Amino acid sequence: MYQSEKLKTRRKELKLTQKEIAEQLGISFQAYSAWERGIKEPSKKMVAQLENILKVPKGYFTEIELVRLYNTLSSQGQEKVVVYARNLLQEEQVKKVSFIPEKLYEYHVYERMSAGIGASIYGDQNFDTVYFNEELAHDFASWVSGDSMEPKYQNGSVALIRETGFDYDGAVYAVVCNNQTYIKRVYREVDGLRLVSINPKYKDVFISYEEDPRIVGIIVGNFVPMEG
Repeated sequence: MYQSEKLKTRRKELKLTQKEIAEQLGISFQAYSAWERGIKEPSKKMVAQLENILKVPKGYFTEIELVRLYNTLSSQGQEKVVVYARNLLQEEQVKKVSFIPEKLYEYHVYERMSAGIGASIYGDQNFDTVYFNEELAHDFASWVSGDSMEPKYQNGSVALIRETGFDYDGAVYAVVCNNQTYIKRVYREVDGLRLVSINPKYKDVFISYEEDPRIVGIIVGNFVPMEG
């Protein structure tokens, strides 16, 4: 069983970026990011390369931690684990109660909008299927990449967009310019658009009207996907 969270944790332990690992693997940043978010799984060949790059033992990203530890124990230790697990299972079965599964709604996330410096994949017709427990009105959905719009728009969350023109200064829009896409607060100025991040560590971005920036739509909501 592939474990995306362990991949993300180990990368951060080594202070590597997603882009750095993607370059070593010879794949796109988007493909690698999907592994960490658990939307897609790497092939066995790619898992082996990840183990080498991130300096972990074989099976580190695919074996459940308990199994890995169990295999390192003596016969007596393994027997104790089995006895404990059986007792724990019996306790949980006694406490087990029935529940009604939560209804989840399906969303098609077509493209990754950048909440950082921009990402040139606007118009990509491939999409990821994700789920959320509310049905929210929108025209299309996009991934948020980067932390410039945190804490409101988290890295890895889904932004819901309504296709429209400019509404009012300070609203959050999806903007396309020079094959790059942005999610930013937008202010119209005499000579162009000023794009402002929520995260104060990012400077404003100014795009001249001569560069032909296009406001794709206004952000009407966002959410972190739930497991379907």
